[in-house]
Amino acid sequence: MSKPLVSPSLLAANFGCLKDDLEMINKSEADWLHLDIMDGVFVPNISFGFPVLEYVNQLCTKPLDVHLMIERPEKFINEVKAIGAMMMNVHYEACVHLHRTISEIKRNGMKAGVTLNPSTPVCVLRDIIKDVDMVLLMSVNPGFGGQSFIEHTIDKVKELRALIQETGSHALIEIDGGVNLTTGKQLVDAGADVLVAGSFVFKAQDPYQAVHSLKEL
Repeated sequence: MSKPLVSPSLLAANFGCLKDDLEMINKSEADWLHLDIMDGVFVPNISFGFPVLEYVNQLCTKPLDVHLMIERPEKFINEVKAIGAMMMNVHYEACVHLHRTISEIKRNGMKAGVTLNPSTPVCVLRDIIKDVDMVLLMSVNPGFGGQSFIEHTIDKVKELRALIQETGSHALIEIDGGVNLTTGKQLVDAGADVLVAGSFVFKAQDPYQAVHSLKEL
């Protein structure tokens, strides 16, 4: 089995020393950089906007894994493309016309992902699973960092892996929320491909070792 991809979440970085934290990401074994955009409507919080992401794109050498926790994310496809995103990930719960949105993301040269909230069942993806490059399962309620891991996510990963295999999809499985060495090992064993880690990496005494330890799960 291949090693998991690791996508540290910038939400947990020290924004007073953002350049230093991005340099750490560049030098680490991290595969991607996870960027959470929040609008204060779809989730009860506001994070950072496109001016910050333009700065991040200038300094970060890792592919940008952009997660839009916003209403009507399809309105911002051009902006996400402009900041150099490799992956644009939208919430199933925020897209009335999900297939159209996924198609537009791909037409603009990005990989397309779809995210499920903790209470949204995997089965809703059956008609779209072969069209997406990745599915992100939220293992906490979206909107805030540092929350406790929702144990039921392990079962959802297994169910999603079964759906991917059954349909012949090539979608990766990404997990966001409460990821550490214990939960990370459970998730990888269940079939996860990509681990998003915020506090575990950026608050670690040795962030380089934190990323390395996740890669070795």
